[in-house]
Formats: sequence, structure tokens, C-alpha cells
Amino acid sequence: MFTRARVVVFIDGCFWHGCPLHFTAPRSNRDYWLEKAEYNRARDRNTDATLSADGWFVVRIWEHEAPTDAASRIRDAVERKTSPGYAESTDG
Repeated sequence: MFTRARVVVFIDGCFWHGCPLHFTAPRSNRDYWLEKAEYNRARDRNTDATLSADGWFVVRIWEHEAPTDAASRIRDAVERKTSPGYAESTDG
């Protein structure tokens, strides 16, 4: 969390959050894991909406993303939210 900028960062695991590039449900108990990943994605969307409604900018990073790319996205979000000309309507 970057409280002054009101930016929150989540790093989502490919397995637990159902990455569209890397998620593969295990063969054992497959239906359970597919449902679990969908539940987690729905919870993530709800969390994002709740935080956004409260004025936070949400950055979601996949665990497979290069650290330098992730850092750039976070830096850009913080700089944008703290820039003098920032308007809330440009969020998200």
C-alpha cells in the first residue's frame, strides 16, 4: 500500500488466482479447483471495486511478471495519483 498516493498493490499467484496464461486445474478434484479459482477471481473483482469506490487505485501483478515491469507499473500508478493535475475521474 502506498497510503499517501492511495495505491494498493496485489501480487496474484497464477494457481490461486486463475492466471489465464498459466492456471491448470489439477487432475485430482478438478471441479473443486476450477470453482476455487473462479471464486478467487470473483473475490478479487469485488475487492478491486470496493477499493476503487473508496478512492484507491488498484494495481494487480501476476507472479510471473518480470519484477522490473511490475515495478514500472507501480511507479507509474503512484506518480499518476500524486501528480498535481490528477483527477479522480481518470482512475481505473
